[in-house]
Amino acid sequence: MIDSRMSISEYTVVLYKGQPALVTGFDTGKITIQTTGGSIKVREKDIEILHKGPVKSLDSLTHAVVPDGNLCEAFEFFQNEQPSFSEVAELIWGTYPAEAAWVIWKALTDSPFFECTRPTSPIRIRSTEEVLQREHKDASRKAAEQERQQAISRIKDMLAGKATLDRERDGKYLQDVEALALLSSDKSKTLKEAGIAETPQEAHRVLLQTGYWEPWKNPWPSRHGMKLTSARAPIDPPDNSDNRLDLTHLSSWAIDNEWSADPDDALSVDGQAIWIHIADPSSTVTPDSPADCEARARGATLYIPEGPARMLSDEALSWYALGLSDVSRALSFRLTFTGTGAIDEVAIHRTFIRVTRLTYEQASAKKNDPLLAPLFERAMRNIERRHAAGSIQIDLPEVHLAVAFSQDKKPEVSFTSIVSEDSSDMVREMMLLAGEAAARFAFKHKIPFQYVSQERPDIPHEIPEGLAGQWRKRRSMRGRKVGTIPADHAGLGLGMYSQVTSPLRRYGDLVAHQQIGRFLDGKPLLDSDDMLMRIAQGDSAARETTLSERESNAHWTLYFLESNPDWKGQAIIVDIVGSQAVILIPELAMESKIPAPSNASRNDTITVRASGIQLWDQSVVFIPVEQ
Repeated sequence: MIDSRMSISEYTVVLYKGQPALVTGFDTGKITIQTTGGSIKVREKDIEILHKGPVKSLDSLTHAVVPDGNLCEAFEFFQNEQPSFSEVAELIWGTYPAEAAWVIWKALTDSPFFECTRPTSPIRIRSTEEVLQREHKDASRKAAEQERQQAISRIKDMLAGKATLDRERDGKYLQDVEALALLSSDKSKTLKEAGIAETPQEAHRVLLQTGYWEPWKNPWPSRHGMKLTSARAPIDPPDNSDNRLDLTHLSSWAIDNEWSADPDDALSVDGQAIWIHIADPSSTVTPDSPADCEARARGATLYIPEGPARMLSDEALSWYALGLSDVSRALSFRLTFTGTGAIDEVAIHRTFIRVTRLTYEQASAKKNDPLLAPLFERAMRNIERRHAAGSIQIDLPEVHLAVAFSQDKKPEVSFTSIVSEDSSDMVREMMLLAGEAAARFAFKHKIPFQYVSQERPDIPHEIPEGLAGQWRKRRSMRGRKVGTIPADHAGLGLGMYSQVTSPLRRYGDLVAHQQIGRFLDGKPLLDSDDMLMRIAQGDSAARETTLSERESNAHWTLYFLESNPDWKGQAIIVDIVGSQAVILIPELAMESKIPAPSNASRNDTITVRASGIQLWDQSVVFIPVEQ
């Protein structure tokens, strides 16, 4: 055995990171070695001499065959000694050829009898007790590996429909698959050993096809790092002694969908003025408080069909949502208007209000009520004003998708078409007025603020009628921009705009309220850079929330279709490109592509059914049904 590094020469057998290698050359103080992974250059101290060689083929080194040796005899012979590697090798095998160096070294290091650290160091002979412990450990490891390979084989059989899941026996081998499916890990040893691609989609497929997951399991929010429970950060309760303007004498209306559980805006008429009241959590959720930090990390409330996960705690909802108690606290915008319908003056106050809740349908029925009629009239004036400024109105089918779990914990999916009501248009216009008013107030008073803008879309001069035209307009729209410099919002037809009407649900709105509150209280304002940082962080998290909501809706829609194989529905052709037709399915608010039917035209209605549903990659094929 060679004990000096100075004896390294070409074709010397060495160890590199515990694996065999051959020296093939020398270059500028480094040694070139051939490993099983290719040729690399290393420092002299990075390798250990195993045999002086020569061995000219790494393959012959790794595939050498040596006679079986009596390791137990060597163990007994060398008791209480520390022999060299070569001494042990020669006693067991009688010879120590270069080609056998790696196989012999591996046999000794894997043996329970010997502790080998490096080829040039003495070998320690383990005690009988250590040998027994090592043999027991090796036996347990081999048994565990055998059990694992049997489990991998059973998983393959499950995927082929030849076996069913034994959760107690096989479940532990699917845990790393689940971790990958939820993106809490980026690897899965089980999938790798089963020869399956280590992707979240493949992990999802395996979990469904083995029965480890029920088909309704929704992994999409988890993949975006979403928490499925509401925020837990504590919020200070509202101060009953705070100085608020008492508007409880006014009739205030919170108008929303019947399924809304977090009303955060209300409306009042006060002579020629209109009050737009917004929930006021910013009065106690202050910048950089624990609740503020958690809301910023979430970006927005997550609304998925299973239920909401709020960016602020449920306590904030009970304290600040409008109309959940006899008297509500609000940040209220008082607006007056010019003869042209534009905003004339804006005043902002913290207020007490008394709120009556109405659904859109109820409010539409009361549109001629003297207490509500001025709101509808003002909304119509605002629509006309924005239209004259080039606003873009897009009317595409919308649905409310809900999931209810029965007593047997099986979900029932329902779709409710959202019918456009006069009152929903009115409320939309009031919220736009509040956003415009906040932006103008901030700009007038030089308040660093959140502004939302949008470049003018490139809409073709000629677009089809009906849904096809609405779809084309949506495709032409540009993304919104959020920053601290005001700019046109072309889609809304507004010169400047901000979002301030959902501070319970959107972090950017909460930051805007915090800044307005500091101005009203005479406190130092957050500077533009600080505002931009907070807005950017919240907006980034909100994008993940939006993706989670979109993918969750797609998941439950596909689950519904898979659970109802006889479903048929009406689809509208909104575009035809080559041999492909883009369809919208109004009752599902779903878009897809199909081969274009012969003689098809935009806005044609066809009946389709669903096929080829794959929940794991959210794919489905819609097939036209002959009538």
